[in-house]
Amino acid sequence: MIFYGCLNLGHIVEAIERIYRCIEDLDEVAFLQDEKTQDAVIRNFEIIGEASNNIKRHHPEFAYQHPEVPLNFAYEMRNALAHGYFKIDLEVVWQTIHADLSELHEQVKQLVVPAGLI
Repeated sequence: MIFYGCLNLGHIVEAIERIYRCIEDLDEVAFLQDEKTQDAVIRNFEIIGEASNNIKRHHPEFAYQHPEVPLNFAYEMRNALAHGYFKIDLEVVWQTIHADLSELHEQVKQLVVPAGLI
């Protein structure tokens, strides 16, 4: 089923693509030394999490029909980043980018592209 009514999916895709653009020329060591990139990446993770929560709150039927999209995990990560301040584990952020984002990107793009939201 294609979901046509939620621009938050487009926000998730855009935030993921911004993260990839931020880190495209960096390895982990460079990322861990670059505060501006860290801040940009964290901000976009916050956007992903907030958009995920908006989907869950305003479109619960969609969230229920698509349990493969990790909306809860995205929102929990957003909370950890938004409220962690100087306790953020940047190595975990880096690992999340490389271990989880591409799958989320593909899952959400499959739902968004047919609807023409991005």
